[in-house]
Amino acid sequence: MYRTTEQHLVSADELYRHLDAGDTSTAVSVIVKVRGETCDIDCLYCYEKRKEAPGGARIGPDQVRALGTLFRGRPLAVELHGGEPLTAGREHIAEILRALGRQPQVVRVSLQTNGLQLDSAWLDLFDELCPTLQIGVSLDGDALGNAWRVGYDGEPVYPKVAAALELLAERGRPVGVIAAVTPQLLGRAADVLDHLAGFGSVNAISFVPCFDATVTRATAATGRRLPESRRLQQAAVTAGQSPAWGISPQDYAEFALTAARHWVASGLFTRISLEPAVSTIRRLTGRSSGFCHFSDLKCDHVFTLYPDGRLGSCDELPWPQAQLGLLPLLHDQDQVTAAQQRSKLLGRTHAVMSKCTTCRYQQTCGGGCVATRLRLEASDDPDAYCDYRMRLVDGMAALLAHPRHLDGMACRTLRWNPRNPNVMPDVNAFLANWNRPEPATTTARLRRSTYGNINTVGEAGIHEAEDLHPGHPDWQAAIEPRAWPAVDALTRRWGLTTYDSCEGHAYPGLALPPAAFRVGVLPRSPEEYAQTAAALCRVAQRTDLPAAVSLTVGRAELDSAADGKRHPVLDLLLHPASGHDWAEYFDQLDHAAQTLAHALAAERPTDGPCGCDVAKSVAAKAEGSTV
Repeated sequence: MYRTTEQHLVSADELYRHLDAGDTSTAVSVIVKVRGETCDIDCLYCYEKRKEAPGGARIGPDQVRALGTLFRGRPLAVELHGGEPLTAGREHIAEILRALGRQPQVVRVSLQTNGLQLDSAWLDLFDELCPTLQIGVSLDGDALGNAWRVGYDGEPVYPKVAAALELLAERGRPVGVIAAVTPQLLGRAADVLDHLAGFGSVNAISFVPCFDATVTRATAATGRRLPESRRLQQAAVTAGQSPAWGISPQDYAEFALTAARHWVASGLFTRISLEPAVSTIRRLTGRSSGFCHFSDLKCDHVFTLYPDGRLGSCDELPWPQAQLGLLPLLHDQDQVTAAQQRSKLLGRTHAVMSKCTTCRYQQTCGGGCVATRLRLEASDDPDAYCDYRMRLVDGMAALLAHPRHLDGMACRTLRWNPRNPNVMPDVNAFLANWNRPEPATTTARLRRSTYGNINTVGEAGIHEAEDLHPGHPDWQAAIEPRAWPAVDALTRRWGLTTYDSCEGHAYPGLALPPAAFRVGVLPRSPEEYAQTAAALCRVAQRTDLPAAVSLTVGRAELDSAADGKRHPVLDLLLHPASGHDWAEYFDQLDHAAQTLAHALAAERPTDGPCGCDVAKSVAAKAEGSTV
């Protein structure tokens, strides 16, 4: 192996960047609440109306221009939002679009609408004043899925929104759909995705969860007569329970993964962008995402402006705690950053990220939505949000490794466990020599450290090691003894290619951190990857290790320095079990390594089911036998 180590973890500040007034290259986003909470429909789950800050006023062009002055020199993305922004009227929206169009620093303008008022006149206006306007429509899938999106009379609004999407298609206007995932969508991910994709205008779909477990009362209503929509909401909110439209993080994880599976299997990925699938894939493949849940540009770079001049952080944070000041009284970014530093709420959002500093998922997950994490901290299961993010990453990693073997996404045993760096000089040359080994012309450079490391220099720690194959005369000598039985089972009995191994080292007296036992497998094809993953899951399910040692089967990627390509790999890692220290681990490691080797020798990669499926089947039979 050329260069490999465990994943490098970064600090909370690197995962969630503070706003730097001197940085003019990083964009900020401003959610412009054109009419505050004012809307022409009354969705039961609306988080904006739960703030109970009545709107009615309108944000004007002068305020939009003031935003440009406040964030001068910095790229600015503006989203016209609500409530319903189109209730401000065409002439007023035209003035705002003109004001935005005159500011070169505005790099993107988007509009999020319920779609009820969209007609040809509105689209003519957009074509004239802002041809690049990105339109988003809120629609929770099909008619059944939109049960919570109603008018004040309690009647569904789905038919009118569907008509707007048809009009957008006729006009050749692409549109993104934001769909809230409620119980009405659960179990129907494929049907809902197909329905939304059936609108010719839709080129992007974002499924967002209703994590509303902390909603314990209905939204207050003004006036003597209670609208029918609020009666419906009152019936859906029960004290001490999640509202009827709420779902759990685990519900959402399975929905999102099922949607992603159908997105790939149906070929919809060729014409529709799907979130959170796309952002997860981008982060898994080492690329950035513009979605703040997966980015380091979180609430310190997202602002919300209300008609009365209140400027604050992300609109999903609780208000008025999220307020930073009044726009007329804020003259430069130094004042904004000072207000952020004083904000107890933003201090809490940064503090919640401290949990990420020891998480191996951090660079893929990106920390998620800190506003949601704050809300769920007080729930019965404060770890549920992180569990859902891990499940999402694990499932999408399986999808990437073998897009044609979608059953692998259901595995709950194999985990995303990247190593950085994980590099080989030339993976293709290594595989070619492994499959058709040429006679060795030189003796391998093998040196052993006093701590048992075998590498080219004979020193403790991570150093270059020879990339050998079973046909090389020094093959076994190059493998550290404790790791040899597992490597032998994987290469000789399973017929696989191993690219790395380590027997585990304590390094007493050195500043080096202990190294855990690991063996890395480099599958030759997606099919071999799928078979091996399922077999390793079966091994993990039935291997009974000593109490101080735990087994992780990790999904990772190996980089080839020769061509820059990334190859999916599978790593077996024996590490200290929760509640046990390294001393206890090394006391039991020999036994654990032997147990793992015996389990590997009793199994082989086939087209058989994942170990998770086997465990379910056994549990189902046991349950049936007791009835």
